Amino acid sequence: MREAELRKLIAAVKAGRISRRAFVRKMVGFGLTAPFAAQLLTDAGVAQTPIRSDYKPRKAGGGGALKLLFWQGASLLNPHFTVGAKDSEGCRIFYEPLAAWDPDGNLVPVLAAEIPSLEDGGVAADGMSVTWRLKKGVQWHDGQPFTADDVVFNWEYAADPATAAVSSSRYQELTVEKIDPYTVRVRFDKPTPFWADVFVGTGMIIPKHLFEPYKGANSREASTNFKPVGTGPYRFVDFVPGELIKGERNPTYHVPNRPFFDTIEVKGGGDAVSAARAVIQTGEYDYAWNVQVEDEILLRLENGSGPKGRVESVPSNNIEHIQLNFSDPWTEVEGERSSAKTEHPVLSDPAVREALSLLVDRAGVQAHIYGRAGTATANFVNAPERFASQHTHWEFNIDKANRLLDQAGWQRGPDGLRRKDGKQLKFVFQTSINAPRQKTQAIVKQACRKAGIELELKSVTASVYFSSDVANPDTTRKFYADLQMFAVLMRQPDPGGFMRQFASWEIASKENKWQGRNVTRWRNEEYDRVYRAAESELDPVKRPALIVKLNDMVVEDRVVIPVVNRRWVAVISQELRATLSGWDNDFWNLKDWYRGT
Repeated sequence: MREAELRKLIAAVKAGRISRRAFVRKMVGFGLTAPFAAQLLTDAGVAQTPIRSDYKPRKAGGGGALKLLFWQGASLLNPHFTVGAKDSEGCRIFYEPLAAWDPDGNLVPVLAAEIPSLEDGGVAADGMSVTWRLKKGVQWHDGQPFTADDVVFNWEYAADPATAAVSSSRYQELTVEKIDPYTVRVRFDKPTPFWADVFVGTGMIIPKHLFEPYKGANSREASTNFKPVGTGPYRFVDFVPGELIKGERNPTYHVPNRPFFDTIEVKGGGDAVSAARAVIQTGEYDYAWNVQVEDEILLRLENGSGPKGRVESVPSNNIEHIQLNFSDPWTEVEGERSSAKTEHPVLSDPAVREALSLLVDRAGVQAHIYGRAGTATANFVNAPERFASQHTHWEFNIDKANRLLDQAGWQRGPDGLRRKDGKQLKFVFQTSINAPRQKTQAIVKQACRKAGIELELKSVTASVYFSSDVANPDTTRKFYADLQMFAVLMRQPDPGGFMRQFASWEIASKENKWQGRNVTRWRNEEYDRVYRAAESELDPVKRPALIVKLNDMVVEDRVVIPVVNRRWVAVISQELRATLSGWDNDFWNLKDWYRGT
């Protein structure tokens, strides 16, 4: 966008011709982050408008039970150990961050008293620090006060390598200092354009007084990993990993007249179709999470007689993709399979990786499985728009894949399977148990068979597959297979942290209890260099270009094969008032959920 156009838009906001929210949304579409767009208005003297609330209940409680279905049940309730959205959502019932992302990508305060800005001095102009003022009068569920000490502790806890936290990379290369009991300053080691990565959204805060004895090597021994004591609208009652979460209204919650419901129950397990039916047809439940269901089925449910629920979806960067293992999952080195010290004996061949990409019928997957809820894509990063690469393309071409493998010396045997130098094109392809994913597996397997590649399909129960259990061999992080498929969701309107999952220092390993985010074990020095440059680039034009380059590198080297960019879909009771955000957890504003007209 040209400077003159930007000035006209800012003038339109000042004159009241367009809203502040519409301006921020437009800037996010151009690739700026919501905080940066908001800063442009603040610098121009446009005051922040108060956040409007449509919450109607006049008192807390009285709403009875809120019943929700998660076909993937949470496996633990410590936000620093969450390896999937199911665990993060479970934690958000009890724990809260300093701020959340609303549906338009704007920051709203939660445990913070206000959102920092350049105008109030909270955000440093050089990108080297951000100062958060905390909300006073907030109590942990056990009655202890929430203070700056808790915020500082969360940085210490996550940044300690011995803790082996999934969140560790967010809290490195910075320091957090206590200014006073209700003020903290985050100091970055280098200019940081996306200062809202820490303590925001999925960056929930745990209590120092309960977790301090478990910082470091014994972090997994804390009973509060399964019995949370947070600041959220509901207090812990019961938890059965993978099956059930129960909570009750927090009578000392720090927001007046919240929450509406007396109890909350999250039932885990089952499947997404059954969950959708339990809301739309029977009305037994109020809400079904992450409804990854074939669009044809959802349409039938919606158009049935007297539906008791509705399907809602929001745009997101939820990318359903196939990962290729760059390590050898079948060889053990020093007690570790899929070790970064090994190389995959077959997928190390670029021709094989390219052929596999050509054998994924993305258009077929979109048309016959996801419909309205998914768009075929060649990109790993698809939103905001300015971060989506225009350089990539996808192609489904079995003949081209066959020619490529012929030229690379992979010859068909009498059984039709291709071989070369004693190796064969036979792979284990794993994913979670889920009808759309099993159908996607079948589509890919059929195409691969026509190219002389055999796929052994493996399906793992979702609560196991997305578990952080270090003793479990079937998790995504261990990746004891050749190929695997699932979705990762960018839970913030900036892809910087999202692309950290391919950095070499993020490799999942036995040493870090398989909590590293780089599960493909791909290493590329150029990628690391570009990522470091993007981390500290303050220029709003140069930074998106660097992130586009990161996307292109992982796509063109076939580290991942993007399939569809999925919308985030939930099924909600006709009476339940709940607002989804594609940039945060579904429970980002759980305190505001109520039943009414």
